Amino acid sequence: MRGNPQDRTVAKGDHEEFPGGKALARLIFELTRTGHADAAVEAAIQARPDMDQAAAQELVESVAGPQFGASGSGHGTGDGDGPAGEGGHEGGNEGDGGRADQGNAQSAKPPPSGGGTRPGDGMEQLAANYMAVAETLSTTPPSPSGPNWRSLGPWTIPNGQTYGAARINASGRVSSVAVDPGNASHLLAGAAHGGIWESHNRGQSWAPRTDHAATLTTGAIAFHPTTPATVLAGTGEGDWWSSFGTGILRSTNGGLTWASLVTAPFVGEGFHDLEFDRATPTRVYAGTTGGLYTSADTGATWTRRRTATTWSVAVAPSGAEALAACRDGLFRSTDGGATWTAVTLPSAPANFSRLAVAIAPSDPTVAYVWGAGATGYLARRAGGTWTAIAAPTGASIIQAWYDWFLAVAPDNAGQIYCGAISAHRGDLSGTTWTWTDIASKPSPGQSIHPDQHAIAFEPGQPQVVYIGNDGGLYRSPDRGVTWQHLNNGLEITEFEYLAQDLGSSRWLIGGTQDNGTERWTGSPTWLHAQDGDGGDCGVNRTDPRTVFHSFYNMGVERSTSRGDWGSWAWLPPPVPSGEGSLFYPPFEASATNGNTVAQAGGALYVSRDNCTNWTRLAYPTAGTASAMYIPTADQVYVGTTGGLLYVTRWNGTAWGALTALTTPRANAWVSDIHVDPTDTNRIWVTHTTRNGGRVWRSTDGGTTWVDRTAALPNLPLNAVEVHPGNRDRVWVAADLGVYQSVDGGASWQIFSNGLPNAFVGDLLYHRHARVLRAGLRNRGVWEIPVDGWMTQPVCGVQWTGTVAANSTRRFFTWGWPATWHVLWTVMPTTIRPGAEEMSWKVQVERGDAENVTYWVSVTNLTPVPVAFEGRFAILSRY
Repeated sequence: MRGNPQDRTVAKGDHEEFPGGKALARLIFELTRTGHADAAVEAAIQARPDMDQAAAQELVESVAGPQFGASGSGHGTGDGDGPAGEGGHEGGNEGDGGRADQGNAQSAKPPPSGGGTRPGDGMEQLAANYMAVAETLSTTPPSPSGPNWRSLGPWTIPNGQTYGAARINASGRVSSVAVDPGNASHLLAGAAHGGIWESHNRGQSWAPRTDHAATLTTGAIAFHPTTPATVLAGTGEGDWWSSFGTGILRSTNGGLTWASLVTAPFVGEGFHDLEFDRATPTRVYAGTTGGLYTSADTGATWTRRRTATTWSVAVAPSGAEALAACRDGLFRSTDGGATWTAVTLPSAPANFSRLAVAIAPSDPTVAYVWGAGATGYLARRAGGTWTAIAAPTGASIIQAWYDWFLAVAPDNAGQIYCGAISAHRGDLSGTTWTWTDIASKPSPGQSIHPDQHAIAFEPGQPQVVYIGNDGGLYRSPDRGVTWQHLNNGLEITEFEYLAQDLGSSRWLIGGTQDNGTERWTGSPTWLHAQDGDGGDCGVNRTDPRTVFHSFYNMGVERSTSRGDWGSWAWLPPPVPSGEGSLFYPPFEASATNGNTVAQAGGALYVSRDNCTNWTRLAYPTAGTASAMYIPTADQVYVGTTGGLLYVTRWNGTAWGALTALTTPRANAWVSDIHVDPTDTNRIWVTHTTRNGGRVWRSTDGGTTWVDRTAALPNLPLNAVEVHPGNRDRVWVAADLGVYQSVDGGASWQIFSNGLPNAFVGDLLYHRHARVLRAGLRNRGVWEIPVDGWMTQPVCGVQWTGTVAANSTRRFFTWGWPATWHVLWTVMPTTIRPGAEEMSWKVQVERGDAENVTYWVSVTNLTPVPVAFEGRFAILSRY
């Protein structure tokens, strides 16, 4: 971010800093980190139809680093990577004899979706790897014996950001919502990478239902129209997380439990839509990143009818007509989806980055399309004729490929809802449309979070509207005039990074996708610390009142009051114009002592005074930083997206030039670094680029490396943590799951007991509380006591002493972790029966940021000297 972030965190320009919006920058980041730069280039082209190959490559380079821009191919992963869209299903006859694209000329290989590509060979292999690992995890449900992971929330986040004047409670990205047609109080919500959630009280409380399914990515949910105990859910979020798709889940008890219904042909595809034909409920339509599909047996088997990405399907109540909004335009079927014919739309753009279609339930002769090309596009069909009409006033299409919906009011064919970054309601009177922004309003208490993904209506109550967006789920009882959040207990916040205070077992700060920076102080309700897109964070270990957070791009804010709302000061490094960085550039604070912090992008920026003054250090070889570690105030290590590693050291007066370490694996994205502060020759490095070593250890300061990947699954690895008291005990976080080694990486075991099958982006180990914390994408923050919780006190004698007759003597014992709960007693060893011998008083002094000193005043109540033991009982370390 450049300039004052306070001016941008709730401004619409926030999305427009990148072509295609912030979501596209994040998608490029996600694809390139796993070695799929070709897919990133194709995603950019599809998100922005006005962008050619060269411009797309330039965008990828600006987001991921210069090595990804020259050819758009980045570095290979060794598994046949090609441009997204290659290796897809061919057109023509499918395995069950269905026909594809009758009478429609189009490529036999589907182009990718702007938000989650149709996998090519490499992407499909990645998806298969995800599914294999997820199935392993899903077949090992939580054991009642510990240790077990437990959720820290957020249960809800008050004071969440909107683009209106009001604040509102937030949670995380909701990609789909469905209301039970037989019970209006029964809701199902699908989180982008947080699974399916169920409510029986119109969203006032929630329970997760698929935490241990093969994938938590959710793109579409549909109740059977006449037997709502049957529900289908399409995995893989079409808007973003398509690579994690593993097919369709089915519930036969209304969403309480789920099982896989079908995998092929949907592995690696993301769902945009699932629609039952209400007249023939055995017929189901699916719109995915891989095409348009139909099923004649309630989803058990599928026929692909079109290969173009399909975003939206609408089916007339009679079943006589179905409309599909595809990348290559609008298509119509009148034979139950067997054949499709292109619909000519008046004044339509040549290419759509997104298109949605809806049929009016109250008058099926009326239909609408809402699309985005170079501009917004809206058309209405009435009397069999399509007519272009003016798009919603003020609607932004910059992220149409990512956030988009269209719906017609169930009781009024002249009232429609168009979702984009904001949500607009259109009301037709005669021939005049009136548009109202129902999401971002000036009046307090009436706005909702931006970036709209899903909409639904309450059966029998057409004025009741549900909208899902990047901030959670919201309900309006009056067609969007007023809103109430439904985010209490919907624990789906997407955490990118975490930082902690080692002097407290109940304090964390974390950056979250599109929901700012959040702070935990022990309550399941987290505190909203700052707006914007929350990035990397840090805490000064010497003085944990000083904390840091970043947004996207280069720049840091500092608080000296532990991150209180409104306490942040903008103290960015002096980055030259045009110098790039990752969307979330790495930021670190010293892991041990001093006031050294650093942020890195196209160069390394180091400060020894908590961001007040900065030193810029250029890399010997041009690159983009992707990971850092600061073991002590005098050393900074940095890794790049191209696999290079560097170190700089403070010589007493200045920082030395960056010195290259040996590269353990060339052209592999460095995701994390850990350096032992007590022995800086011992270094751990992880990579997200697959099909090669992804965990490396050096014991000679980075001169030589040993591959410690062993039997870890072939998934990207995102973080590494090392036990400070046992350097052979190591944890790594993968795109799915956490793994532990107790022999220095020679072997690994799944360490995910009770943890949802979610993407794990960051790990922290609290050395005093002895818990490992994990930041999950769309499932909040979790922790596990790595050796189990204490089941009985730990008791001992700390010292012995003597107090003279009828006098008081003061003793102290220091270096006790402040997180521990310790009980002190005094026990005489000089026996004097018949009367009280001693009394004592305990006082506590904070010795430093992490430790305390106990002062114990012991009084001898007898006329003779008394010897005694000072005894302790550790009741809890947490």
